[in-house]
Amino acid sequence: MTIRFLPMPTETAAAYWSGGPDAHGMAPERHVSDGDGVPCRHCLRFVDAGEPYLILAHRPFPALQPYAETGPIFIHAAPCKAHQPSDAMPPMFTSRDYIVRGYSAENRILYGTGAVVPNAEIPAYAETLLAREDVAYLHIRSARNNCYQCRVERA
Repeated sequence: MTIRFLPMPTETAAAYWSGGPDAHGMAPERHVSDGDGVPCRHCLRFVDAGEPYLILAHRPFPALQPYAETGPIFIHAAPCKAHQPSDAMPPMFTSRDYIVRGYSAENRILYGTGAVVPNAEIPAYAETLLAREDVAYLHIRSARNNCYQCRVERA
């Protein structure tokens, strides 16, 4: 089986770029990157030093429900090209490990799927989880702060 890493949908990013409210109903905050650790969830690359970016509350789920986590993310302040879904690890994955967690078709956490996974082992662990019939998709999250990074699906 092959997998693909998916960015935030362009429609969602465009709403934020045009000043639309975040998951808490607030306008995204605008900042300038110092070039250290500002990963854009749309292009899945780092925001370069001197470039403006947005900080906002994001909920990567279609509806409110108990498992619909909301948290802070960064995106470029100006439109950027979306990451092309593929099985290649996104360029922003430079930490030593990440949380990888499975979700059902009903967007519920599947207990027992979540693990802190070394960076190099993420594709193999993702394939193992997505081989299960009960796993619809995965989230990759920061192992230190639980911030949403991207979604992973079957290719």
